[in-house]
Amino acid sequence: MKKYLLSILIVLITSCASEKPTGKTEAEILFKEAKALIADEHYILATEKLNNIKNQYPYSFYATPSELLMADILYEQEMYVEAAASYILFRDFHPKHEKISYVVFKIAESYYNQLPETHDRDLDSAVEAIKYYREILTKYPGSAHAKNSKLKISRASKLLKDKEQYIADFYFKTEVYDAARWRYLNILENFEDKDLRSHSMQRIIQATYFLKEYKKCLDFTGSYSKGLNISDKDIVKEYSTYCKNKI
Repeated sequence: MKKYLLSILIVLITSCASEKPTGKTEAEILFKEAKALIADEHYILATEKLNNIKNQYPYSFYATPSELLMADILYEQEMYVEAAASYILFRDFHPKHEKISYVVFKIAESYYNQLPETHDRDLDSAVEAIKYYREILTKYPGSAHAKNSKLKISRASKLLKDKEQYIADFYFKTEVYDAARWRYLNILENFEDKDLRSHSMQRIIQATYFLKEYKKCLDFTGSYSKGLNISDKDIVKEYSTYCKNKI
């Protein structure tokens, strides 16, 4: 509370010493004051100014840009969960706004900044980030944010890929072969990485053998023979022989 009061006092002193923004309307003045406060990182006071616009001048020209500034303030304070929700709300109410590509990008960035450092954590934010980055590439390919979106998709996708392999390998090593096979099949449906796909194919064949589904094991062997790396082919050939001997 003391810190908050001190912040207000500093701003009041500073504002007295500097020229107050001018404008044709009170809403314009409040908006300019809010932007000046944001530039000085006085986010609480800026939010109060923007709330005044929202409550007192809801039909003003500055009402809509104030909503976007509110989302930006949350983002600048690293309140990424709240920022994402605020940007999404803005998009829902203003789908044809001139800055809509920026809004979609900031939604993606808000989710991206929630990503954990390692793949063994909750990665729901990675899925959401990729969804909105892809929207940038699809709907706004000429946007200044397109190149950055591609890079961010790559990193988020790697986390998801590593997590899927980690879970599938865990099930395989603990001999829960039905769950492992399901996970590896899911990897084949969703990821293009050649080494990961080869590893998954090999493990699907092995898991199917351990489940004693020998006919299906041979079917997988035939389907996957062309997609395997050289290092995996010998293992698959070995299990193919095992399956033939069991039928």
